[in-house]
Amino acid sequence: MIAALPPPPPAIEAPAPERSTTTTSGQARVAAAMTNARVRVDSSFSGASIVLYGAVFNPTDTPTDVVVVVRGPDSPVRLVKKTRNMGIWLNSRPVLFEGAPGFYMTASTRPLGDIADFGQLRRLGVGLDHLRINAPEESRTVTRYGVRDVVVSRLGEDYLDWRRAVIRLREAAALYDTAADGVQFVDQGLFRAEIELPAVAPTGQYFAEVWLFQEGAPVSVSNLTLTVEKVGFERDIYEFAQNRPWSYGVLCVLLAAFTGWGASRIFRRN
Repeated sequence: MIAALPPPPPAIEAPAPERSTTTTSGQARVAAAMTNARVRVDSSFSGASIVLYGAVFNPTDTPTDVVVVVRGPDSPVRLVKKTRNMGIWLNSRPVLFEGAPGFYMTASTRPLGDIADFGQLRRLGVGLDHLRINAPEESRTVTRYGVRDVVVSRLGEDYLDWRRAVIRLREAAALYDTAADGVQFVDQGLFRAEIELPAVAPTGQYFAEVWLFQEGAPVSVSNLTLTVEKVGFERDIYEFAQNRPWSYGVLCVLLAAFTGWGASRIFRRN
């Protein structure tokens, strides 16, 4: 059994330029946009549904497929594994992956394996089976986030097992998803796909790639950005905690002490 320790806040990455480019000499290309490129998160946020739509310009008779990939900000992931020692279940030393998308979704007109071969999908990093989750080459133990003896390594033969655990845990949290028929053509050349953000979606910059495939090869891509940000009082608290962690910790302790003292006074009078 593998359980995840709470990850630190996700890192914010620089946005990718919004553009539509052709990757081959052919004339077929794709253009896309989103109904909402900015999602605001407050205390009542329960998730969001964003429609990605676009058009395929294909002057040839060769059929095309559309694949949408949405990737959230990368952040470290720490995992522990339950191991049985002398009849007792214990947690192994934490394993740290230095970068995994906080959100990852693919949607396509049909299953990815029917659109392109393994090599193409691996080169593009399209699909959960080809998702790049960073782990450093060297093996060492470090102290991270107050936890001693954290194993940082490629993990050798166990790497794929730990990688699958990351994907499984985030699929259970609705942060990773694959929709084999998530892209629908609503008219000739016009398509749409829905991006479902759960309530636990991390804040930061999201990158969306809309790939156009012909005969198993990518011929055009359109890049979009999506911003998920905290607003209002929640954002003020979040920024205060990130920018001044010691002051935030002291304030929390004082607030807890004052609350306890106030409660004891009230119950004493009663």
